[in-house]
Amino acid sequence: MKRALAGLTLIALLICAITPVAAFAQGALARIVERGELRVGTSGAQPPFSVKSKDGTLIGFEIDVATLLARAMEVRLALVEKPFGELMDALADDEVDLIMSGMTMTPQRNLRAAFVGPYIVSGKSVLTKDATIARIEEVGDLDTASLTVVVLAGSTSQRLVERQLTNATLVTVPEYDSGVAMVIDGSADLMIADYPICVLSVLLHGDKGLVTLAEPMTIEPIGVAISPDDSLLLNLVENYLGALEAIGVLAELEVKWFDDPAWLAELP
Repeated sequence: MKRALAGLTLIALLICAITPVAAFAQGALARIVERGELRVGTSGAQPPFSVKSKDGTLIGFEIDVATLLARAMEVRLALVEKPFGELMDALADDEVDLIMSGMTMTPQRNLRAAFVGPYIVSGKSVLTKDATIARIEEVGDLDTASLTVVVLAGSTSQRLVERQLTNATLVTVPEYDSGVAMVIDGSADLMIADYPICVLSVLLHGDKGLVTLAEPMTIEPIGVAISPDDSLLLNLVENYLGALEAIGVLAELEVKWFDDPAWLAELP
């Protein structure tokens, strides 16, 4: 890991030496350079992408990537927490420079933002206490009026349910903890969410009888959302993420946050 980070630092120094950003930057990149701060929008409630630790600080896969990105740009990192459904508006209103919040790259979102990535590929799964539900293979198998389905507001999970589960009762929540609590207390039959979130919810609440699918039902690329007018920032983030991938840092972080449960000890 240290060797990889050293490699990233070297790449950043070479890029800065060859192309002085402040000399030609416009838009968001110019503002980032001027204030010396990169504002990254996140829900802060989507483990293992982002979550609050015992001491109240944000940790997670995307928090580590954002930290490395700000370090490479030689600016401070400012994490701006907002409910997931408000992040795209925050980007449009220049409240954040980019979004890193487990955001799936979709045509609908691409109409409002440009995307860099994917830096990880996820998919939809089901969190439930019902063993029968946990054995389903197609989303359509859940389309029954007897089921209450909870999803993150503004997410691709919500659109999936609205499009394919027209008979089920849909409930939206601003963050995943509320959805998990509804499944645990029985006020919802299941939650549809990204596969890693479902798996981690089972780990975190091992005594509550939660189960999830063995494999995700869909394949969804997740990336960084940036204003479509900020081509220079888009290019810079694309180059840095490419460097992180090339030197193996993204692969190491994926193992740390998605395969190794050690970080769960940092949670409240």
